[in-house]
Amino acid sequence: MTTPGLSRRQCIAGAGAGALSLALPQAARAGAQIEEPLIDSVRTALSSAIHNKAPPIPEFGDTESRMAYLRWLGAMSERLKKKLPDWPTRKEFLQTVWYESRRSGLDVSLVLGLVQVESNFRKFAVSSAGARGYMQVMPFWTRVIGDSDPSKLFHMQTNLRFGCVILRHYLDREKGDLFMTLGRYNGSRGRSPYPDAVFANQQIWVFKDRPLD
Repeated sequence: MTTPGLSRRQCIAGAGAGALSLALPQAARAGAQIEEPLIDSVRTALSSAIHNKAPPIPEFGDTESRMAYLRWLGAMSERLKKKLPDWPTRKEFLQTVWYESRRSGLDVSLVLGLVQVESNFRKFAVSSAGARGYMQVMPFWTRVIGDSDPSKLFHMQTNLRFGCVILRHYLDREKGDLFMTLGRYNGSRGRSPYPDAVFANQQIWVFKDRPLD
């Protein structure tokens, strides 16, 4: 899947090999989100993530949709194998990131590119700013929904849901501008290195489905 209406900036970033070098961090990049008032739908989604411990199980209305998902899962599993060698962990991660991306109306390749830049797929990554987990979520997000337990950000589904809901929230605030959205997520709004790195890494995770005849 690819995001409709990719900007020229995004296409250039995806094509540049130099940008890829920005996106393979050994340390967490630190998603330095800024604390701000939340609309009710965002607060509800984050609260739901805190209380839901079971990994989401994809459900499909038809066989072709299910087969398309399985083709995506197989292709992404091969690409992710070096970073997450354990198959059950890799499967749960991909299943969850697929579900949470779609739930928030985000392109899963964009979310995977962001995860690679933020944590390089390390579940327990912690940045110098205190951001945690795969999507480097700041601990204050647990406080604003009344939970105040940042350790829960190391739970796979909680972290991915928080990250996706926050990213969707910022995308809405920025009226669909992905460049500004990513800068806001990283705390570098208006500057290009971080969005360009995410856009470059997104290209690694783009899936071009070719159904069997």
